[in-house]
Amino acid sequence: MYKIVVANQCGCFKNSNLKNNLTFESKDEALSKAIEMKNHMNSEFCKKHKFELQEMFNNFVISFYSDARDNCCGNGCCM
Repeated sequence: MYKIVVANQCGCFKNSNLKNNLTFESKDEALSKAIEMKNHMNSEFCKKHKFELQEMFNNFVISFYSDARDNCCGNGCCM
């Protein structure tokens, strides 16, 4: 069993028709859907975040980092 997990759920995700914790029998099917979701989120959402996809065990995790990360001083205040 393979799962797609959206780790950071921004307002755009919550207001969309996309679902979290989708499960698939096939790794290829899960990966294909995860890539499709990530691309949709990057192109259709408000663009305040850049969504990234990572494989972790049997999960495909979609997460984002705020733009503050790129300008962060490193003391944790930007997160």
